[in-house]
Amino acid sequence: QVQLVESGGGLVQPGESLTLACAASGSWFSVNAMKWYRQAPGKQRELVAAITGAAEPLYGDSVKGRFTISRDNAKSTMYLQMNSLKPEDTAVYYCNVIASTGSFYQDFWGQGTQVTVSS
Repeated sequence: QVQLVESGGGLVQPGESLTLACAASGSWFSVNAMKWYRQAPGKQRELVAAITGAAEPLYGDSVKGRFTISRDNAKSTMYLQMNSLKPEDTAVYYCNVIASTGSFYQDFWGQGTQVTVSS
């Protein structure tokens, strides 16, 4: 089993920056993908950024050029650096890891962390 714990959310003003972290614990054989999602009240869950087997990470159109996803394998932690934040970035942000703990892959989710961008 894999447990994900998120941190770094908070209240910031438009134009400011914030970095989210997602620390993984437990055990796993391999990781297929690492992703950040967000969901605002009354809206669908939205893919923000992802690290897959591709050479470059992928980003949602609304955050491309402003957000950066990264990972530190030694610390079993993934990050989301958010720059030039806008009010429309306000949402609960969730980390998601697709990992194998044995014979098959499973989805693992963090508890979510609130990001509020407001003046």
